[in-house]
Amino acid sequence: MLELKFFGRAGQGGKTAAEMIADSALDEGKFTQSFPEYGPEREGAPVKAFVRINDKPVRLHCQIQSPDIVVVIDPTLLECLNVTEGLKENGLLVVNTPKTPKEIREQTKFSGKICTVDGTKISREIFGRNFPNMPVLGALIKAKEIIRMKSLENQIICIFAKKIGEEKTKKNIETVKRAYEEAQIDG
Repeated sequence: MLELKFFGRAGQGGKTAAEMIADSALDEGKFTQSFPEYGPEREGAPVKAFVRINDKPVRLHCQIQSPDIVVVIDPTLLECLNVTEGLKENGLLVVNTPKTPKEIREQTKFSGKICTVDGTKISREIFGRNFPNMPVLGALIKAKEIIRMKSLENQIICIFAKKIGEEKTKKNIETVKRAYEEAQIDG
C-alpha cells in the first residue's frame, strides 16, 4: 500500500489535490482512500490530507503515521512543523519552493528522495494568483509515477470544467505540465 500525506494551509487546495490523486488512481483500477484533517477551520490554518492507494481494498481507517510520500504545498510549514516526522527513510518529500532539493535536504535533514518545484511562481505566471496545489501534483508524478498524467488531466477536467470553465481548467492542466517539466529531483 502506498501512503501519502499532504501539508498545506486552508484555502490552498490540499484536500482537493489529495482527492485528485486518489480519484486518478481509482480511475486506473486501484483501491483508494482520501481524507482531510483540519485544525481550526479558518483560511490559512495548517491542514493535512491523507491518501492511500493499493491493489487491494483499503480497510484502514486511521491517520497515516509513516507515509511513503509527503507533499508540502506551503513551504512556510517547514519552519513550524516537522513534516518529515514518520516519513520512511526511502520515502519521497515533494515541496513547493524556489529552493533546490539540496537546500531542502539541509533544512529538513531528510535523507530520502526530494523533489522541489516553484509551484507558486508557476501559478502566478499562469493564473495571476497563488494556486500551488496543481503544480505540486505535476512535480509529484514526475518524482514518482503513482498515476499517469492523462488520468490526472481527466480528473482536472471532471472536477473543474463545470465549476470554473474551460479556460481556467486548461490553465490548471498547464500548471501541472509545466511543474512536471520544471521539477528538480535529488536522491
